[in-house]
Amino acid sequence: MQIPEVAQWTASFDVNSATQAWLDTLSAAQRVRSDAYFQGGYWLLLWGVLWALGVATVLLSERRSAHLRNWTERVTAHRGLQTLLFAATYLLLVWLLTLPLTIYAGYFREHQYGLATQSFLPWFGERCIELAISIVLGSPFIALLYWLVRRAGNAWWGWATGLVAVYGIFVIVISPVFIEPLFNDYRPLPTGPTRDSILSLARANGIPADNVYVFNASRQTTRISANVSGALGTTRIALNDNLLNDTSTPEIRAVMAHEMGHYVLHHIWRDVIYLSLLALAALLALHASFDWILRRWGSRLGIRDRGDIAGLPLAVALLSIFGLLATPITNTISRMAESEADIFGLNAAREPQAFASIAIRLAQYRKLDPGRLEEIVFYDHPSGRTRVHMAMQWLKENPPPQ
Repeated sequence: MQIPEVAQWTASFDVNSATQAWLDTLSAAQRVRSDAYFQGGYWLLLWGVLWALGVATVLLSERRSAHLRNWTERVTAHRGLQTLLFAATYLLLVWLLTLPLTIYAGYFREHQYGLATQSFLPWFGERCIELAISIVLGSPFIALLYWLVRRAGNAWWGWATGLVAVYGIFVIVISPVFIEPLFNDYRPLPTGPTRDSILSLARANGIPADNVYVFNASRQTTRISANVSGALGTTRIALNDNLLNDTSTPEIRAVMAHEMGHYVLHHIWRDVIYLSLLALAALLALHASFDWILRRWGSRLGIRDRGDIAGLPLAVALLSIFGLLATPITNTISRMAESEADIFGLNAAREPQAFASIAIRLAQYRKLDPGRLEEIVFYDHPSGRTRVHMAMQWLKENPPPQ
């Protein structure tokens, strides 16, 4: 870890000058590259929604969705099984129709910017695993959702919001045990100073973990990452091998303290509450807009009523639009939590220079210095400048012993 001379502590330490000194460690070429990558993500966000609308149009035109529903009715007379079969087939069709955009955004673009390490076939194999997970977990969720729609009448959106919250908690609990190991090997971090330092941070902050795991993310990406994931007995502290092998111990402590902040500050549960409230608003909007469209064009589309599974592509298209409009809200919720975890991590690890160094590393694929409105709308984490300034301000208020 190389600390810029201006950012090192002296009696005349200046927060703004130290912040700029750290920002200047990223070369002009690196800034141009990271800005291009991150700003390209703005367009991908829009293209993702437009592509989803195109997929919905394909499935709804010429009553294709209705024909799929009719096919499920010929296969089985059980309404629940019909819905389950339709949902599984729908998820497969959407995956196939979205595959060109997925390949561009997830494979070619990541390689173009030097962020991916995986060849195509292993990468594609993992996307197939994701498809299987979405069908196994998503199909029953959709079937339950439509069962609620049919049973609860005009109050379906309230019951559906509860289902979304329960489903979110279920995924959080099972993810460390059943989902994440499908993509990476998790092995105990060998005994040594790094493991001891991480566990010391965990004990000091009341995290119920007696081991640290390292996972082999370098087979997929050059990014650094870590997490304290799980809940209700499945909590696990993990860091990827890029972070372990490519950074210093103070930087590792800074990252792990941040991740522990999410756990200690109960961000998992708060996010479930916030996102459930957003789901409530989205489902209310869906309730009104779907019924309005159904009254006007339902017969043309072959959709019988609100509880008809053939209307799923239309519902997903509407939710995609609502999701795009809610982007500033969802990003602000995430950014606030990340900022709180940053402050927690600085106070827990007491490694402001290491924290600034990590912020600069992350800026290799996140625009370092956005405008204020840009940060509010598009950033789900604080910008690099914001994070470095926070670290330097912390150092100013907590000078090292002389």
